[in-house]
Amino acid sequence: MLTRYGRLGASSRLRFLAYLPALRDAGLQVAEAPLLDDDYLRRLYGGEPADRARIAAAYARRLAVLRGVRRHDVVWLEKEALPWLPFKAEAAAGLGRIPYVMDIDDAWFERYAGHRLAPVRALLGGKFATLARNARIVLAGNPYLADWARGAGCRDVRLLPTVVEPERYPLLPFPGEAGLTTVGWIGSPSTARYLGMVGGALARLGPALRLRVIGASDLVLPVPADCVPWREDSETSELGRFDIGIMPLPDSPWERGKCGYKLIQYMAAGRPVVASPVGVNTILVRHGVNGFLADGEDAWADALGRLAADPDLRTRMGAAGRRLVEERYALSVTAPQLVGALRDAAGG
Repeated sequence: MLTRYGRLGASSRLRFLAYLPALRDAGLQVAEAPLLDDDYLRRLYGGEPADRARIAAAYARRLAVLRGVRRHDVVWLEKEALPWLPFKAEAAAGLGRIPYVMDIDDAWFERYAGHRLAPVRALLGGKFATLARNARIVLAGNPYLADWARGAGCRDVRLLPTVVEPERYPLLPFPGEAGLTTVGWIGSPSTARYLGMVGGALARLGPALRLRVIGASDLVLPVPADCVPWREDSETSELGRFDIGIMPLPDSPWERGKCGYKLIQYMAAGRPVVASPVGVNTILVRHGVNGFLADGEDAWADALGRLAADPDLRTRMGAAGRRLVEERYALSVTAPQLVGALRDAAGG
C-alpha cells in the first residue's frame, strides 16, 4: 500500500488507511509504506520550509520498497510513486513489475499538464496518463476522474467514492440558538480560499448567520468567523455544531476532480448542505431534497436564507442526506468493492 502521506493526510487516511480493518478481515495481508510522514504535513500547513534531508530520506525508502515489490501480489498506489519524477524513473525503480491499482481522488494530472513552467509540462505533462494506461485497475473517486482515466487508455476503471463510517457521526440536535444560524465549513488551509466566494452572500444575511470554520484560520472575509483546528478525534462532534454545511467551488478543471467529501461529512452528521454546482457536487446534492446547489451571490444568499429561516426544512434535508450516506457513501458499502478490485488486479 503505497500512500502519499500518513494518517494526517486526508486522502491517505480516507481512501487507504480507513479500509485496513476490512481488508484484513477479508484475508488480505497489507504492507503499509507511506512516502511522506505527518511531520511533513504539519510543516507544510504551518508555513514552514520543507526539510529537504527528510524528503530525500523518504524517497530513498520508497525506492527500497519498489525494489522489493515482487514479494507482493499487487501494489495499491495513491496517485504516483515518486512525485516530480517521470514515469520512466518509477518503472525503473520497480513500479509495474507486478500489477498495480492506481487510486486517484483529485485531478492530479492537471498539476503537471497545466504547470506554469514549460520544462515541467514537457517532462511530466503526460505522466498520469501513462500511469493510468499501465495500471491493471484505476479506482476513481468520481465520474469526472473515471472518464479521464478511460480517455488515458485504462481498460478497467471503477468508481470508488470517498466515504465515511456513518456510525462515527452522531446525529446531534441542531445548535438551536435563538435567532442565530451557524454556517459551517471543514477543510484544509490550502482550500480555505474558496470561502471568499460566499463572503458577500453571508454579509448580506447579516448578524443572524455565524460562520464556523474547521481546519483553517487567518481568513480574510467580510464576516467574522469562528475558527477551530481540525482534529480527527473531534471533527464529528464539531460538525454537530453546524446548522448548515457549505462547499463553494469555482468551476475549473482542478475543482471538477474533487470528490465532495466535506458534503458527505455534513450529510453524515444530518446537516443540510449548500454547494456550488461543480463536478460531483451535482450528484451528491439533490437540489431541494438534501440541500441546494447555488451559483452566484444571489443564489447563495437565497439558499442560506431559506435554510436559516426554516428549522423544519433543515431537519428534513439533513435526514435525507443521512439516508443517502448510509445507502451509498458508507465504508461498509464500498469495502467489498475495494476487496474485489484488489483481488481482480492480483489475478483472483
